[in-house]
Amino acid sequence: MAEEKAGRDGGVQSLRRAFELLERLADTGGEASLSELAATSGLPMPTIHRLIRTLVQLGYVRQNTNRKYALGARLIRLGENASMQFGTWARPLLAELVEATGETANLAVLERDEVVYVSQVPSKHSMRMFTEVGRRVLPHGTGVGKAILSQLPAEDIRALLDRTGMPAYTDHTFTDPDELLAHLAQVATQGYAVDESEQELGVRCIAVPLTGTPAPAAVSVSGPSGRLTREAVSRIAPLVQATAATLSTHLAESA
Repeated sequence: MAEEKAGRDGGVQSLRRAFELLERLADTGGEASLSELAATSGLPMPTIHRLIRTLVQLGYVRQNTNRKYALGARLIRLGENASMQFGTWARPLLAELVEATGETANLAVLERDEVVYVSQVPSKHSMRMFTEVGRRVLPHGTGVGKAILSQLPAEDIRALLDRTGMPAYTDHTFTDPDELLAHLAQVATQGYAVDESEQELGVRCIAVPLTGTPAPAAVSVSGPSGRLTREAVSRIAPLVQATAATLSTHLAESA
């Protein structure tokens, strides 16, 4: 019995360490060598080598031509399914937000440098905003993207922007990293981001980041700028913040 218990404990420890290595790779934003993983994780090199070899065989990690390691393609399906289930779970709260504001409510997460819309409840107005669930956009040009970025360290934001670039979706899109970073500091201070026709002309969006989530996420309300006026922002922003706080609390309790 003692040997069996030791085996179970060892298996749990190995599982925990494997997931820690996956998270370390995710934190690098790209790739890492075994020595870099050893430095950040504190694990012995033989342990890292054994775990990484197993993860590569399973497809959860890949080795690049420069011999560094990165997250593998097999994680994509897991991540996408988890995001969609998260969106399904959040729909009742989004529906309540639509009832309170009269505008379309959205939930999005940051995956692989892109914002992915994982849930939406449309407004009841005949003229309303519609974003296909599963759609991917770059974060610098969206309300949810800016809300998410406002929670990240400046160096991480710059690294992301270096990887993605900053294409202009409209004449209002931020295309300069320094200007965007200054704007994101204001977003962090006020607690919400506003998309002023930066993704699509004639559309305004109010977005609030979630806190304590496994992946960076944000909830938003969007509508025609003629109806979702600047005056309406001060009234609607607290409602979006309340929904974001409820989602964050529920996620923390279920973690």
